[in-house]
Amino acid sequence: MADHVLAIDQGTTSTRAIVFDAAGQIVSVAQREHAQIFPRAGQVEHDPVEIWTNTEWVVSHALSRARLIAGEVAAIGITNQRETAIVWDRRTGRPVHNAIVWQDTRTQERIDAIAAADEAGTRRFAAQTGLPLATYFSASKIDWILRHVPGAREAAESGDLLFGTPDTWVIWNLTGGASGGVHVTDVTNASRTLLMDLETLDWADDLLEVWGIPRAMLPQIRSSSEVVGETRVPSVARGIPIAGILGDQQAATFGQAAFDAGESKNTYGTGNFLIVNTGERIVRSEHGLITTVAYRLGDEPARYALEGSIAVTGSLVQWLRDNLGIIRTSEEVETLAATVDDNGGAYFVPAFSGLFAPYWRPDARGALVGLTRYVTKAHIARAALEATAFQTRDVIDAVVADTGRVLPDLRVDGGMTRNDMLMQFQADILGTPVVRPKVVETTALGAAYAAGLATGVWGGRDRLRELWAEDRRFEPAMDADERDRRCRMWQKAVAKSLDWVDDDARILMGTTER
Repeated sequence: MADHVLAIDQGTTSTRAIVFDAAGQIVSVAQREHAQIFPRAGQVEHDPVEIWTNTEWVVSHALSRARLIAGEVAAIGITNQRETAIVWDRRTGRPVHNAIVWQDTRTQERIDAIAAADEAGTRRFAAQTGLPLATYFSASKIDWILRHVPGAREAAESGDLLFGTPDTWVIWNLTGGASGGVHVTDVTNASRTLLMDLETLDWADDLLEVWGIPRAMLPQIRSSSEVVGETRVPSVARGIPIAGILGDQQAATFGQAAFDAGESKNTYGTGNFLIVNTGERIVRSEHGLITTVAYRLGDEPARYALEGSIAVTGSLVQWLRDNLGIIRTSEEVETLAATVDDNGGAYFVPAFSGLFAPYWRPDARGALVGLTRYVTKAHIARAALEATAFQTRDVIDAVVADTGRVLPDLRVDGGMTRNDMLMQFQADILGTPVVRPKVVETTALGAAYAAGLATGVWGGRDRLRELWAEDRRFEPAMDADERDRRCRMWQKAVAKSLDWVDDDARILMGTTER
């Protein structure tokens, strides 16, 4: 019997395919980065065709390295960068524009106008969607494409254009593309569009009207764990069921076996994302968190969560590498930072796209403060790592305020968790143990789990709990007074980053819509 599961992890900077065995262990991995396109300040794009080409390549190579044929793979699970918007022609399969990435802020003026039209402001749709009005989510990106790409509005209204987040785009291509591709997403990705009602788990017609988006563009919303189609691409493999779909952060939560209310995880990737499961109860945040869908298995009731979304963490390390050139590889940041004992008084607020949770301040921009002649590139590297830990502290404080419950420990995953210095500083600045699992690729693992549950590879969530194993526990070692002092300094730095974007800044950065 087929007992391997293939996970496709379509992320912000790369696409990976990972083959897992029935014990949840990695058998093979293939990965390819895709280009980050920055047309102007505040704009971030990807080429959807490059993403699909890379998907074909990584799937083929992961299967080859595992020495598996299609018949030996029980299912494929898909996980993806959320909120990123792709619009394409259903007849040709060609995108009408580059993907507009979740970090992109080009729609801020449109967001401001829609918020100003209602006394609730940025909370205008929060009760229905769980989300504030922000450039982060998909709706304003779709709206922008329909308003700015010649002929797009007419094509959409005639039923010729399709929208999807990257999960939808990949599945549509895997299942035949223009020759009968399946147009679906799952509840977790749909909950990040500003278009889905959290209670009905369906597209909301009143929201579609606000954004001017034809319903025919949108994919069918399915659960996170069910067979939605099978592969029909000779270059990949034919006949493998596609049985799991989860947005990347929900997938990581599932991979950490955080299935029940009160359980949580924090993922350290391009950005950082803390999710706390609230079970079948929809909890409205009063302290800057997002209410979202955690997962839904088949016909079971959906499980919900509170989420703290941080825009820039791992991508700050890439910025040090690619924009400043002070490190040659991302891995070097730990080595460089370890050459100094502290940050030298420097604090780095990486508000490149404004500040997300818990602040939701689009007017913020990156700030490196506390500089003296003493500060070196090593101090800047350390300040960059520490920024990740401080931002995580901010969203965990918001969780405690919303739920009244202190997290007993913090389960972590993602590429940055291999950095022991960062994990120790995280424990220190939280005053809470940080727990790293043996399999840190929990995003892909969660997608595999969802697909394997739907196809019988694993018998249930209890079995998945048994597979989770701890690698290392980082215990806090910092004095409480020192912790509080550093947090106060961080808050001073955050204050310096606010109120930067005004009309003058928009004109100078070329971000004012014309």
